[in-house]
Amino acid sequence: MAETWFLATLWLGLALVATLVSIWMGIATALSEIVVGTVAQLIIGAMFGSALLTADVSWIKFLSGTGAILLTFLAGAELDPRIFRQYWKEATVVGFISFLSPFLVCAGAAYYFLHWSADASWLAGVALSTTSVAVVYAVMLEFGLNETNYGKTLLAACFVTDLGTVLALGFLFAPFSTRTLLFLGAVLVGFLILPWVTPRFFARYGGRPSELEAKFLLLILFGFGGLAVWAESEAVLPAYLIGMMLAGTVGKDHVLIRRLRTLTFGLLTPFYFIRAGSLVSVPALVAAPSVFLWLLLFKLVAKTVAVFPATVAFGNSRSDGMYTTLLMSTGLTFGSISALFGLTHQIIDTAQYSFLVAAVIASAVVPTLLANAYFLPGHLLRRPEKGFETPPAPPAPATSTEGAPV
Repeated sequence: MAETWFLATLWLGLALVATLVSIWMGIATALSEIVVGTVAQLIIGAMFGSALLTADVSWIKFLSGTGAILLTFLAGAELDPRIFRQYWKEATVVGFISFLSPFLVCAGAAYYFLHWSADASWLAGVALSTTSVAVVYAVMLEFGLNETNYGKTLLAACFVTDLGTVLALGFLFAPFSTRTLLFLGAVLVGFLILPWVTPRFFARYGGRPSELEAKFLLLILFGFGGLAVWAESEAVLPAYLIGMMLAGTVGKDHVLIRRLRTLTFGLLTPFYFIRAGSLVSVPALVAAPSVFLWLLLFKLVAKTVAVFPATVAFGNSRSDGMYTTLLMSTGLTFGSISALFGLTHQIIDTAQYSFLVAAVIASAVVPTLLANAYFLPGHLLRRPEKGFETPPAPPAPATSTEGAPV
């Protein structure tokens, strides 16, 4: 048992270092955690052996997966239904072409340029078509953009992109079976019932120190996540859908959201982001760096050519359009999941997996650094838009000279 506590100490120490790095360098914490994970895996592996970091221990994988699920749920809960209805055309168009362009370009490049097999090439297209909701939401939250119409529209577009990725992975490689139908049926039932049951259940039993609300939400997320994996889908997909279902109720409970963020960002997501960085095989990249660089370049170019004109066409400034384009170019959750799916099912080999994961992780780091350094929409930072202002706090009760309420 002592080994478990020392290993947890090591991982949280890395998380603390990553947080300090993000403060010193002025970058998003999620990105610093990815980089720290990659560097730690290389340095610790060289000094003490790769077994010390042990990113594949079951409890680390569980905390990492839980972090991805909760982070994705929170991103979905931030989607204000009114904003989505108002900007659904922009979110749908930008999100769809953000998926389609890199999917076709990267698949074609892997087949004709890198001479991968047809199945491996299609998988590369799927893995590199993604936009990381986890990274985008973390950045939105860190700069307060999640409170703006712009940020909420961007998160909605991310959902459309990743929905296309999941559907492509399922149609191309995952069998459509009775389990799939049962999973879709459960999601439909949840979509109809949860928005009605949840606020009433919370109103009747919530507001207690036992944190019933958090337990209820974790129960639902774990249950639907288990159904998704059982149906050969991914646990983070229903988490996003559930977040969207409950955006009108849970999303408006700022106290509950704040507590969930504390749990998610304080404990869980460091395991997810650091583990993602540690999965990169540095020796494989050193042996053939050009493959990784080409895959990254194909994705970034395909995203830029497709997304930037669309965002400008919907009335965004060129600077805001480039910020959207760069954040839509990020990839992490579904990209790494798709690559791992291909490796597990022997669609790609270990070297191809390393190239894809490295390109996916680099696409989470490089575009976000460029976006925040050169195109950050300063006119939106920490300024809630009209109609979404936080109501002023009620005045404190008057007190007597002894400090008792009057």
